[in-house]
Amino acid sequence: MKIHFEKDLPVVDDFKDIFLNGTPMLDVRAPVEFLQGAFPTVQNIPLMNDEERHQIGLRYKQKGQDEAIRLGADLIDDTARQQRVEAWQAFIEKHPNGLLYCFRGGMRSKISQQWIYEQTGKKYPRVQGGYKALRRFLIDTSERLIKETAFTLLSGSTGSGKTRLLAHIPQSIDLEGLAHHRGSAFGGNAAPQPTQINFENSLAIRQLKLEPKNYPTILLEDEGRNIGSIHLPKALYEKMTLSPIILLNVSAEERLQTSMQEYAIDMLNDFETYYGQEQGFVHFSQALLGSLDRIKKRLGGERHKKLRKLAEAALATHQKTDNTEAHIPWVSALLTEYYDPMYNYQLDQKRDRIIFTGDRQEVLEYIRSL
Repeated sequence: MKIHFEKDLPVVDDFKDIFLNGTPMLDVRAPVEFLQGAFPTVQNIPLMNDEERHQIGLRYKQKGQDEAIRLGADLIDDTARQQRVEAWQAFIEKHPNGLLYCFRGGMRSKISQQWIYEQTGKKYPRVQGGYKALRRFLIDTSERLIKETAFTLLSGSTGSGKTRLLAHIPQSIDLEGLAHHRGSAFGGNAAPQPTQINFENSLAIRQLKLEPKNYPTILLEDEGRNIGSIHLPKALYEKMTLSPIILLNVSAEERLQTSMQEYAIDMLNDFETYYGQEQGFVHFSQALLGSLDRIKKRLGGERHKKLRKLAEAALATHQKTDNTEAHIPWVSALLTEYYDPMYNYQLDQKRDRIIFTGDRQEVLEYIRSL
């Protein structure tokens, strides 16, 4: 990593190297800024908390930089300063080859860097331009690579295991994984989705890491414009609507097994991991029934009523006996009565773009031949 020095302290501006190597970074912005957007390898240990940042910002607007600095010195006394440096030091000891940054690479990161040096003797590098420059680099990189990259879409009926197949393909981008959502009405997880900015940052980093491989095409799952609350970049989605398609054909029985695994087993495990075993089943049940209710209009009143009754009975049996097979009736009906008609209609609109059709092994062999 290329390093230069300003006032005897190290500064880094090789953004590509930072992201290609997954460099750990110490984010000293306030928590409210961090929650709006950050990067995958970052830990937030702020120089100022939200209230301190608010007060200092007001003072800066009202009376200028010098008065803002004086207020900062009053708010962050020696004890607070010591506590923050100790927290930074713990990060540095764990990540000696890491970096730190603030929003623009200005006063906050310089102060943090100086405090670290004064109290520990370590010259920990800061990022030139801070978060704003890193974010700008990723936006520009993603836009460029979308234009330069050829994409091929992997399509298939719900339950065909497209996401699992993509995991075996090096030249792929798992959009659903980055969005932390399985892309369907029942695709939500216990933990919330990332912010739109965090999704875009993760997507750009994945694109950047694939670029040196020079693959002739990058595989994506055939997605709609939105994955849960996340929307795909406009340029990417538009290019996807013109990209060739590989169609994965899987038997109805396999699709049912995959859907059962995702809805009745994986989904419950996810909620129990997040909420604990006792509350996990409660939240799992609420999420599952809530997903059914959200598609009530598309299902129609009578069909929704039937499926909800089946799902409620399955949940009661599941909780009492741990028998996941109780979910088969409603999951099977959901596939054949809801997902399949919708999928077949959508597929009819793009059949002219299908370049290969096969089962899982045939599709894998075809993709590897590329």
